[in-house]
Amino acid sequence: MDFGVISVRYARALLKSATTMKCDTEVYADMQTLAASYIKVPQLRFTIDNPMLVKDQKRKLLETACGNKPTELTKRFLQLVLDEGREKTLQLMANSFVALYRQQKNITRGRLITATAVSPETETKMKRMVETKTQGTVEFQTEVDPEIIGGFILEYDTYRMDASVKTKLNSILSTLKK
Repeated sequence: MDFGVISVRYARALLKSATTMKCDTEVYADMQTLAASYIKVPQLRFTIDNPMLVKDQKRKLLETACGNKPTELTKRFLQLVLDEGREKTLQLMANSFVALYRQQKNITRGRLITATAVSPETETKMKRMVETKTQGTVEFQTEVDPEIIGGFILEYDTYRMDASVKTKLNSILSTLKK
């Protein structure tokens, strides 16, 4: 059985329903939270996969994993998944939905890694630059990593610009070793 195909079919159906009902943004937030919950709490997968846990308990647990107040569509979707016995692929469904939604809305994920915290103006400037390059919306995330010493690393789509001091020093060291 190809779980990837199954999860994409369910995700497409959920996206189509959410778009039709004009609650796609809210369902997107629910699915992002659910996908993040699976990553942050690895026991969630084992608990949901446990055949000894009754469906009602699984549903309540999954609704909690979707955030504070999941949409009615999300609740119905979770119930459908449980009724069909497809809970083992729910994490893939959530990830597939997020990917399909981003593709439909032309959303790119961007990440800026710096050695120290940057000002909101700098973050906005970098975000606008990525939006100009991708001609779409950018979900931008900033991280502080003191190990890069200075400079920055900018990532979006498959693009990576590494202007960190650490990389430059490693390059110089590599050249000197030759």
